[in-house]
Amino acid sequence: MKSFSISKTVLYTLITIYSAICLLPMLLVLMVSITDEDAVLKNGYSLFPEKLSLYAYKLIFTGGSQVMQSYSISIFVTVTGTLLAVLVTTMAGYTLANKNVKYRNMLALYFFITMIFSAGIVPWYLMNRSLGLTDNILALIIPSLLFSPFNLFLVRNFMNGVPDSLRESATIDGANDITIAFRIYLPLCLPVLATIALFYGLDYWNNWWNAIMLIDSKDLYPLPFMLLQLQSEISMLNEMTMLAGTSDMTLPSESVKMATAIVTIGPIVFLYPYLQKYFVKGLVIGSVKG
Repeated sequence: MKSFSISKTVLYTLITIYSAICLLPMLLVLMVSITDEDAVLKNGYSLFPEKLSLYAYKLIFTGGSQVMQSYSISIFVTVTGTLLAVLVTTMAGYTLANKNVKYRNMLALYFFITMIFSAGIVPWYLMNRSLGLTDNILALIIPSLLFSPFNLFLVRNFMNGVPDSLRESATIDGANDITIAFRIYLPLCLPVLATIALFYGLDYWNNWWNAIMLIDSKDLYPLPFMLLQLQSEISMLNEMTMLAGTSDMTLPSESVKMATAIVTIGPIVFLYPYLQKYFVKGLVIGSVKG
């Protein structure tokens, strides 16, 4: 039987309290999203709403085909973009970690410069237009596909920790770089790959900027941008109602904001537990190994 430890008891108690504190904002958002708008305006945000209402969710999913269409677009873009971005980043990281590449340090410096300097919005927009990345599904994937230098260096630093003897042995056995990368390095680098996959997935799922700049067709609106437009329309209608002096009916702007947050973060909340066991290990090892 394990002996009682005061230090462990105190530690577990503190962790439990801290976890509860972290969950409170999420619970508050959920409760406000199902609270009647008049009760929100009267009593403010509350964990114990005076009157429950699902009108905000009904408003979001009215004409549900548009919401489901946006959901499908966001899921497709997130899955496809994340897989391609992880693949490109992994191959670039393998190249920079391969000591047989002659100018790998110069290439690393080239990528590092992009972390400090940016060309700006206008060149980015003009380049996308010249490549035909406007008003099509590729406009939501390709502009964000170029790997993040931060993720690249995470992968490279992690791969630097893989013994060179593995590559040398595989080379002696006749394996080429593609075989070495996919059959040796990738299985050993699952922690860091899961980490950057989470980063890329979050970026793609929450990306509304590409839709604003490059998409005109409503059929291609991703979920964040479609919900952003819905919030703007509700705010505009409320302002017009106030200016007209007909304030009898108030659209649920506050509860819609909270419902929007719940709708958009749902898939990420369910995805994170599957990647959590890799996340810390990949981030820590990839950031400290040179």
